[in-house]
Amino acid sequence: MYDLKIVGARIVTDNAIFPGDILVAEGKIAAVGDMGNARARERLDANGKYVFPGMIDCHAHLNDPGFTWREDFPHGSAAAAVGGVTTIIDMPLQNEPALTSAGVFRAKEKALAGRSHVDYAFWGGLVPANLESLGELGKAGVVAFKAFIGPVSSDYSTIDLGTARRAMGILRRFDGLGGFHCEDCSVIKTGEAEARERAGKNATWRDFLDSRPLSAEIIATRAIIELARETGARVHICHVSHPDVAEAIRGARRGGVRVTGETCAHYLTFCDEDVVARGGLFKCAPPLRSAGARERLWEYVADGTLAALASDHSPCREDEKDERIHGALGAWGGVSGIQSLMQAVFSEGIVKRGYSPSLLARASSTTAKVFGLAAKGSILPGLDADLVILDPDREWEITPESLKYLNRISAFVGLAGRGLPVATLVRGRVVARDGDVVGGPGVGRLVKRG
Repeated sequence: MYDLKIVGARIVTDNAIFPGDILVAEGKIAAVGDMGNARARERLDANGKYVFPGMIDCHAHLNDPGFTWREDFPHGSAAAAVGGVTTIIDMPLQNEPALTSAGVFRAKEKALAGRSHVDYAFWGGLVPANLESLGELGKAGVVAFKAFIGPVSSDYSTIDLGTARRAMGILRRFDGLGGFHCEDCSVIKTGEAEARERAGKNATWRDFLDSRPLSAEIIATRAIIELARETGARVHICHVSHPDVAEAIRGARRGGVRVTGETCAHYLTFCDEDVVARGGLFKCAPPLRSAGARERLWEYVADGTLAALASDHSPCREDEKDERIHGALGAWGGVSGIQSLMQAVFSEGIVKRGYSPSLLARASSTTAKVFGLAAKGSILPGLDADLVILDPDREWEITPESLKYLNRISAFVGLAGRGLPVATLVRGRVVARDGDVVGGPGVGRLVKRG
């Protein structure tokens, strides 16, 4: 007898949508199809709704351990569960200390045990001081290594291109994945200095946008691509904000460069005018681009150039976003979005723009492949039963009260749409239903590269 039988599903894969049932045994998908006679201890009726593979958010900052006044794993993972994210890949910075050694990996593994509602994996750090530790971090189980070509907050360090080249040579030895925040540091630092010299504390949101031009993102992306071409290393371009950057990735992939990219729900939903009109909640890096760029960016999601969809969940307290305290240039940059990722992309992409629901399933399967999460990302026998039931007809509006974050602020508050996750399962266990978590944290496990 099976543990669970999901019936009446419209099963969504990366290339098909079909009616069927899903059988689960010992946390794994046991069978998919017409399972009319199969018996199970539990039955879950999808009632004709879509069933997706659980979303893998490959770019989130949960700040735990360390900066837990902004977010922590119990809150952030609860938000993920409600939003249909079944695996979080947590970033190494905004942790205390940053995850730049195997010793820190083990300490973080211990600190988070039993505190997550969903499964999670770790990015490792890539900073000038830890190049000789990349191998041991890889053996510990990190799934990728994060570096900044642009400016970075806290005690994390920007790397120059020479260091990036050296690091790629090291990563190539064990096929490690280097992930890069691609904005040229010198372009941005000069732009910020010019804005401060011109406007001082009265710098506007347009000054902020102008200080981080598209050219900075393109310059850094092209440089990383050329280094990857030379070294043969695998590289991943984080949070692509503009179609011209995506086109550089597409061209490089066609030329045999081992490069992948991601974009985020906020780049597919909002635009630069939201920053100008609505301020700090919409501040992020790279910044939001024009409405026209947003529309063209969708094309690169649809054709698979941008293999992953992520939140870049970067929470903070409300006062850290306050322009009156910090000014436009000093206010915290980041969007809280892990809970809104799936519903926003479904509503904006599938409902409003007419793309296939398979777009979301493909993002999960390709993300699992890119980051080496062998048991995740698809609805196939033998893989983890990480599943999301989504009601395509459920209308919603995001409110502060609906968010599970520690700090219930987000650029997504006020957004309305259609298509909502109504049940989330991690390894066959329901962890969220109808906007609330089911049970306490502890279901989630650490997943290592495999």
